[in-house]
Amino acid sequence: MFGDLGKIMKLAGEMKRKMPEMKQRLAAAEYTAQVGGGVVQATVSGKMQLTDLKLSEQLLADGDLSLEMLEDLIKAAISSAQAQAAQAAEEAMKELTGGMDLPGLGDLM
Repeated sequence: MFGDLGKIMKLAGEMKRKMPEMKQRLAAAEYTAQVGGGVVQATVSGKMQLTDLKLSEQLLADGDLSLEMLEDLIKAAISSAQAQAAQAAEEAMKELTGGMDLPGLGDLM
């Protein structure tokens, strides 16, 4: 019983030491997603903030493209990039915890 407690305390100490570095690494990372065959590209930071949005000139040539379709493409690109950032944060947290699922730690990002 106390052996498990010792492991948990050791893990907590490692997490406390490694957490700032991991947060900094994730915040500096960028995640990019393309949708619509690459006509819309969104980039977000590790903090899920939109840092870049590119629209292809092909969009101007497409007479069938409605404003609603363009809005949907933009939202899809941003959502996909944010999902990549969230997945990277989840993987970093698993690495930090040695694969243990510790409730509430995802909120630390």
